[in-house]
Amino acid sequence: MNFRRSLIFISFIAFFWSVMTPQIALSKQGRPPDKKPSKIREYHCTTYDGVTNDLLTGGLGASGLANLFPPPVSDPPTAEELRTLAIYNNYRALIDMSEGGGYGVLYGPSIEIGDEGLVAGTECLAFVGRNNVTAMVQVPDNFNVEEPCIVTGPSSGSRGVYGAMGSTPGWAFQNGCAVAYTDKGTGTGFHYLSDNTVNLIQGQRTDADAAGKDSNFTAKINDTQRQRFDEGYPDRFAVKHAHSQTNPEANWGQNVLQSIEFAFFVLNELFEDAYFTSENTVVIAAGVSNGGGSAVRAAEEDKRGLIDGFVVSEPNVTPSFRAAFTINFGDNPPFSDHSKSLYDYISYAAVYEGCANEIADPSAPLNLTEVLFGIQFFNNRCLSLREKGLLTANTITDLAAEARQKLLEFGFLEEQLILDPSYWFLSLDPAVTVGYVNAYSRARVQDALCGYSYGATSPAGSPQPISGSAEAALFGTSSGIPPTAEVNIINNNSVGGPLLDRISISPSTLRLDENLDGLLCARSLFTGNDLTNGKKLRGSLQGFHKRLIRGIDEVLLSGKLEGKPGIIIAGRSDALVAPNHAARAYYGFNQFREGRSSNLRYYEVTNAHHLDALNALAGFDNLFIPLHHYFTQALDLMLANLREREPIPPSQVVTTTSRGGLPGAAPAIGIGNVPDIDPSPGSEALIVYEDDMLIIPE
Repeated sequence: MNFRRSLIFISFIAFFWSVMTPQIALSKQGRPPDKKPSKIREYHCTTYDGVTNDLLTGGLGASGLANLFPPPVSDPPTAEELRTLAIYNNYRALIDMSEGGGYGVLYGPSIEIGDEGLVAGTECLAFVGRNNVTAMVQVPDNFNVEEPCIVTGPSSGSRGVYGAMGSTPGWAFQNGCAVAYTDKGTGTGFHYLSDNTVNLIQGQRTDADAAGKDSNFTAKINDTQRQRFDEGYPDRFAVKHAHSQTNPEANWGQNVLQSIEFAFFVLNELFEDAYFTSENTVVIAAGVSNGGGSAVRAAEEDKRGLIDGFVVSEPNVTPSFRAAFTINFGDNPPFSDHSKSLYDYISYAAVYEGCANEIADPSAPLNLTEVLFGIQFFNNRCLSLREKGLLTANTITDLAAEARQKLLEFGFLEEQLILDPSYWFLSLDPAVTVGYVNAYSRARVQDALCGYSYGATSPAGSPQPISGSAEAALFGTSSGIPPTAEVNIINNNSVGGPLLDRISISPSTLRLDENLDGLLCARSLFTGNDLTNGKKLRGSLQGFHKRLIRGIDEVLLSGKLEGKPGIIIAGRSDALVAPNHAARAYYGFNQFREGRSSNLRYYEVTNAHHLDALNALAGFDNLFIPLHHYFTQALDLMLANLREREPIPPSQVVTTTSRGGLPGAAPAIGIGNVPDIDPSPGSEALIVYEDDMLIIPE
């Protein structure tokens, strides 16, 4: 009898251990030897004391990040100065830094960490793979060994490895998690062709030949080709995202998975008395914008069980199109022409948006293009589109209304259009169009597709050498894709010679219409036909068209998550990553593919858009709330689900209240403006998928 009791006791202990093992970091005793992931070529680590420098704020603290003036750097800047500058600029690029908008009230280092928000810990940098993708791991000193967790931080946009500083790390450090970053192979790779200089992994500039394999990015161009190109088009840059000839986006999911593997390696190197694996460590793939798209790709491609769940905000995702379901939004007609690629809808908007802005809502913020330059850009764009037969109305007002209707029929929302003038003023659509036409088609820098190139320009708009200080600081100041940090988009084909794209003259129209010729070329490379005459593209243009479509096909998503829990958040007013073609479309596609086995949730937030950082400006402040607030709330929900099995609230529309008031004088935001995601929303807020319809209430 005692023997049977002993067996029962031993069986109970074995069962208890098998259940609890995933929650406990194993002892190092008897563990396999540490093995550096095969894709990691080299790495180095730095420890920060949380006093003189730190992981989250670069030593600036919460107040330093909020300072309007960036931290000074030496000439040339040191690696640490470049790091601090990169953290400063990248943090501010994602977050509304005004107290009235929520900084230091709803979010920010002082809220997440306390005091100035400085975080002590270790940071490790590495190049991954042949294309020198940068991966980084930050392990805070408060890392929770008993309940270990890793959160990813793939960079938004085309930013460098510090590009996610304003998104996941504050929340991660607050919860004792490590952060696994990647620049996704875009990063701040700027090869200045005139003097043949490039960036190293920590941002210093050096000769490309001397850098060799340690270069962040060196264009695939030999000295003879480079010198020939420089003679015709001096002072130009090759940019990694656009000109690496690798279509980096196709590998973004794998880059995130590689960063997670690197994080496990670093953790096991740092902690002597524990052993961390995917079985005992919670891993959340998280990110915003392109970083969010990367996290979704990683969740789909994860075949090793590295990722437990994911949380993404305004993700750039392109689901494979299925006509089998429609998007039913409020009382609007069902929309079936969804799931277009980013390049498709951005290049389309780039053609028509300028004209539609002629009749923009009077309350549209930052509608400054014509005021600042004294040129009738919107008027000129309308006239040029009519001449080319792409619009047919007679008056400027009617032409603008026709262009606006085209955008709505293409799947853009009324809520998005109020932001078109500001996004146009910031050159967002042309920037994405030019960057991605090169990236997807794997173009060489010397191809100068559609007459576009990148370089510094004079006050009059002509190309000129970049200043030494600006070049030296590119790692800390650039967003990764021009226009940024004194590197602009240049129209090589402008009447009179190369000129800043925005003020160039289109050869076919002889107008200042913001280079309609270039945009029509870029759009035609997608359609395969010359938009002005309908004829099929020939020769090299047809070749680039095929390569462009192949590149887009490489980034299509399957919608299959194998039941993995996930949360997608999107602002209804997102004028950059269109909900009908991205967030809504992916959620609907996943429901179509996985049905009741899906554990994906979708939260659509009203009065929110893509770029929270703009909310500090007059005209944005009174209209929009910070989407970032819901990103961190969704991370809370996911962690509670993975650790405590708390249910994730159903998909829903989160109805917020804008701050109101006059532009530039909006009252301070409060909790009443941003209600929590409802654990039990009423039917008027529920987003449901039934009878092959994705139903989204207004």
